[in-house]
Amino acid sequence: MVHDRGDVGEQAPTAPGAVWPVAALASAALAACGGSGGDQKPGAPGAETPVNVESVAVPWPDLPQAARFLNQASLGATVAEVERVKAIGYDAWLTEQMDEVETPITYGLYDLADALGWTDFTLMSTDVGFDNCLWFNLFTARDVLRQRVVLALSEIFVVSARNMPIPYGHIAVLSFWDLLAKHCFGNFLDLLQAVTLSPAMGTYLSLHGSAKADGTGRHPDENFAREVLQLFSIGLVKLDIDGEPVKDSQGKPIETYNNDTITQLARALTGWDFDAVSLVFGSSATTADYVNRPMKFFPDRYDTDPKWVLNPANTVTAAPGLPALRQTLSFIFQHPNVGPFIAKQLIQRLVTSNPERNHVARVAQVFNDNGQGVRGDMAAVLRAVLLDPLARHAQLSDEQQARRGKLREPVLRLVHWGRLTKVTANDELWKVGDLSGADKLAQAPMRAPSVFNFFRPGYSVAESSGTMLAPELQITDQSSVIGYVNYILEILPVGLGYSDAERVAPDYRDWDVLASPSPELLVDRLNLLLTGGTLPQATINQVLTAVRSAQETLGVIGVGDVTQTRNRVLVAFFLIMCSPDYLVQR
Repeated sequence: MVHDRGDVGEQAPTAPGAVWPVAALASAALAACGGSGGDQKPGAPGAETPVNVESVAVPWPDLPQAARFLNQASLGATVAEVERVKAIGYDAWLTEQMDEVETPITYGLYDLADALGWTDFTLMSTDVGFDNCLWFNLFTARDVLRQRVVLALSEIFVVSARNMPIPYGHIAVLSFWDLLAKHCFGNFLDLLQAVTLSPAMGTYLSLHGSAKADGTGRHPDENFAREVLQLFSIGLVKLDIDGEPVKDSQGKPIETYNNDTITQLARALTGWDFDAVSLVFGSSATTADYVNRPMKFFPDRYDTDPKWVLNPANTVTAAPGLPALRQTLSFIFQHPNVGPFIAKQLIQRLVTSNPERNHVARVAQVFNDNGQGVRGDMAAVLRAVLLDPLARHAQLSDEQQARRGKLREPVLRLVHWGRLTKVTANDELWKVGDLSGADKLAQAPMRAPSVFNFFRPGYSVAESSGTMLAPELQITDQSSVIGYVNYILEILPVGLGYSDAERVAPDYRDWDVLASPSPELLVDRLNLLLTGGTLPQATINQVLTAVRSAQETLGVIGVGDVTQTRNRVLVAFFLIMCSPDYLVQR
């Protein structure tokens, strides 16, 4: 089932690089990333200086640039994909990945869970199979652009297995991942409708069962109405096309909605509930398939009185059911905030924590019109995010390049390692488990603690000369940094899992081929694939010193009973994956 991601044994051109000594790793990583809300930051100080690059051509990718692109647009650069991007170019690679025939969805997670028996009624109150499906997909799927975008969208349209109190709640979340995969290259309005009618979202933000007021004190639930505006579409304040807040004559941001807006929208969203015959915990009559269908409209629960969306001019006049829902969501979709609001978050998730204003503006303009009169074309939006000259570092100063970094999400660090080592599951069940504890990754797919994700897009690191956004730093502190280093130290030699029989194990044989004749080849290849060749030479020198000192039987990282060659591989992976130069993606 594992996709062949290329032979790492091929030689690649040497690229500059380096790493920190083991004793300094935890403190250095924390310092480089700015701590947990202190006064340091992953970038250069000073106010943003927008760059006009409309006329700058993005050069054809060399190997380091191809690797850097893939570390933004996929689940991590591999030799095979780097060579592919170098051969056909960025745009053709995106076309190939977005083509449903050329690169179809590798796995449907609901179908996978069902085929493995994890939708059995005896498991409906558990999370059995949940993490297994997600990690298997991330480690092995071939549609790497789609899965990378789905991970990004799952951090905007958040549902979580932590709060899914319905039968088969964990399966509902897997179905939600499938929903995002189906719509991520389509139209944003269709995506928004699918999210709205998802049983997982209906549960997480309590839209399912929301009914009109009945005179007894019951009123439509306002939870989803509030969050679909605040988090999924327009945000709290009016935005210019470049994502900057519009201010009134007193210099205060102008709010996009108020409580009356929420009340009206909640009324427009009434009448939807699960398409299920039976919902009884522990009953074999309650089957999982309802979580894989959109919610169903119940006319008797719908508020038929006059109502409006966002402003009184947008009255809901369409027939109750899907027509009225589509009209309601269309009013939100047409709001001028949606383009810059979504553009900025996608740039943050894929490219940089601090998007330049004209990068946001160009992406938002594509959202508004893809060049063919279509609004909300997500495929065009993603191209604009990833192919913008600012994303590709065309003609930027050192300060501007430094500002365009982002802290790598812990999930993506682990997934990249797994893909580079072609991990396989000994029992074929992929028992990786929940890694969201601070002693592991402090993050896990679809296990966010709240609708605000593990970290907020506006989380900032204060400093004397301005404010730098650094969302991922919200889960970065002394505990999580040390926990990550210790966890990587633990899994690198043997893999993930709870026993040898259940082990999700790496295959380092191709890497041994590089390490045996030349530590330089090993470090150069890791530098290319993990960082796009951005490690400074001083760091490379320190890594090489440590790799050369690796001894047979007992290595620098304390691994017993392995060869000197394998110790060299483990030391190189460990030092680079824990270095500040890798943790901050440039």
